[in-house]
Amino acid sequence: MILAEHITKSFGELNVLKGIDLKIQKGEIVSIVGPSGAGKTTFLQILGTLDRPDSGRIIYEDTEVHLLKEKQLSKFRNQHIGFVFQFHHLLPEFTALENVCIPAFVGNVPKPKAEKMARDILSFMKLNERLDHKPNELSGGEQQRVAVARALINNPSVILADEPSGNLDSRNKQELHELFFTLRDKYEQTFVIVTHDKDLANMADRILKMKDGRFINL
Repeated sequence: MILAEHITKSFGELNVLKGIDLKIQKGEIVSIVGPSGAGKTTFLQILGTLDRPDSGRIIYEDTEVHLLKEKQLSKFRNQHIGFVFQFHHLLPEFTALENVCIPAFVGNVPKPKAEKMARDILSFMKLNERLDHKPNELSGGEQQRVAVARALINNPSVILADEPSGNLDSRNKQELHELFFTLRDKYEQTFVIVTHDKDLANMADRILKMKDGRFINL
């Protein structure tokens, strides 16, 4: 599903990633753990095509993504990759339904179809009674579920999550963690999750430990 080959990245004289190689299978849930500053988020951003490596390549199935031009890369990202962050980044002026629809609108999905897709996903998330609520009217757990629904709207092949439960209480954390596995079973998506949460990490199919810009347990 995903192949990373000899990924390096530096910021000035700071070498953040030091030659990472990784294979991830379709439908696999992989957690990436390690101390702050190990390079986890930098690697996730490169994996998600939000940043480019200094060397190496990322291949999604048959597409070497960093050979794509910017417009092609943006389209690929919109269609194939969903993102979930620690901070949900919902737009405060829009309702839950409207927030979820945004990636579909960016992908030129007609409004009626996008809204139906969003309603279906939000209903699956048990948020069908919160469609018209704005983010400040939702609990933290509900906001994060809306963010997950937004990541799913274009039916991406992979979901990349960076500390997705970092701001949630224990009950909402557990619900979110279980949701990822339910989604994998329902939509057959691949998940790569950067986390400091040991419970979430231990639920994954595979745990990758990063230290000083390298995986130490491959």
